[in-house]
Amino acid sequence: MQVQDRLFIGGEWVAPSGTDTFDVVSPATEEVIARVAEPTTVDVDKAVAAARAAFDEGPWPRLPVAERVAAVRRLAALYKPGRGELAKIISSEMGAPISFAKLGHVAIPMFMMNAFAGIAENLEWEERRPGFYGQDILVRKEPVGVVGAIVPWNMPMHLTIGKLIPALLAGCSVVLKPSPETPLDAYWLADLLTRAELPAGLVSILPAGREVGEYLVSHPGVDKISFTGSTAAGRKVAAACGANLKRVGLELGGKSAAVVLDDADPAAMAKGVQVAGLMNSGQACVAQTRVLVPRSRYAEYVDALAAMVAGLPTGDPSDPSTEVGPLVAQRQQDRVRGYIEIGQKEGARLVTGGTDLPAGVDRGWYVRPTLFADVEPSMRIAQEEIFGPVLSVLPYTDEAEAIRIADATEYGLSGSVWTADVERGLGVARRVRSGTFGVNEAYSMDPAAPFGGVKASGIGRELGKEGIEGFLDSKSISVAAGR
Repeated sequence: MQVQDRLFIGGEWVAPSGTDTFDVVSPATEEVIARVAEPTTVDVDKAVAAARAAFDEGPWPRLPVAERVAAVRRLAALYKPGRGELAKIISSEMGAPISFAKLGHVAIPMFMMNAFAGIAENLEWEERRPGFYGQDILVRKEPVGVVGAIVPWNMPMHLTIGKLIPALLAGCSVVLKPSPETPLDAYWLADLLTRAELPAGLVSILPAGREVGEYLVSHPGVDKISFTGSTAAGRKVAAACGANLKRVGLELGGKSAAVVLDDADPAAMAKGVQVAGLMNSGQACVAQTRVLVPRSRYAEYVDALAAMVAGLPTGDPSDPSTEVGPLVAQRQQDRVRGYIEIGQKEGARLVTGGTDLPAGVDRGWYVRPTLFADVEPSMRIAQEEIFGPVLSVLPYTDEAEAIRIADATEYGLSGSVWTADVERGLGVARRVRSGTFGVNEAYSMDPAAPFGGVKASGIGRELGKEGIEGFLDSKSISVAAGR
């Protein structure tokens, strides 16, 4: 069992202010795999003070952009050789199948670091405009200050890199709060940060629960909060930031739709929906768990989806053939099983799956991949984010009705359309109200493209140049004409 008895504050490993610890438990075996020192609000104060000094007095915000880019590229180079080790860490702490851990959890963050570095190199950090009254206007992009970044357990490294690297490139200092379920990958990254020789105080990492998170959000020394998590928690974060007029970025929940048009190939559609709806064992905010299919081919598409769901290898996440692993915690297993029971009580037809453990599994927080058919848009399983391997099939009559159903939730994060006619698919993509969308693919979260939602799915954008701009303020300087 790993023991981590130090905290990473201001770029250094230091003793915690308290004596409490928390356990990291394997979702696959239910065994304790690590014991980690638990930070207190005193440790948050120390981390914010270090970040404040690094921003207000240190060199980082004042460096040429090229030097900040070079530091990120050093970090990416250090990250690359350890990808295999990192994939095993993430798989062990939150249960991701190792094949998905290697790609979605580990490889994509490396691509993101290099992509962000290239975007920063080409960003227009200063712009001259002719003023209306004849003067020159200089518009500068300047860092917002100290950033509190709060990251959930489902995609820990992916979401950490998506916040940390743009903030650093912008010139900010960062206090990162990972989830207590997934501290080990964050501390793996902390070791790399020390080797990348970043300035003192620039980054602190404090894995902790809700109390520490709430304290960080309300801390007067923090200029912006970047939060990823549930919509319910996001509303509380937004309220706390609003009370202090603090900048906030929110990447929240989703209940996205995969719209299957009547010309889509059933087998290809089912294969695509496997990724779109069941990636990371269904524990993804972008998961397209509502599958909208035309009544004219309803049975055919349901059969294709049923064959796909029933055939998914489920079990040991360290097995490369596993497609669906355990859920992160027993509370999550209970939640998902509860929704399966709700779906049956509401009258949806259980096609495959259910609440019992997968065959051959006698421990761990598993839920069988589950498919419901004959789901009505008003049912809870079609309205509420389940965050597990559960798909719902909803019938529609025409494209207009499909778009109405796709939009008939409080969320608007992601979505996809499946069709043999790309132009027809683009027409659907333009009409569905969401922040992201894919045509014949699960939305890929490309590092070059802005990511985020509308409605209750969040505020602001991550990734792309917009991801860096979210940590920048625009300052305008006017220079009198002729002077």
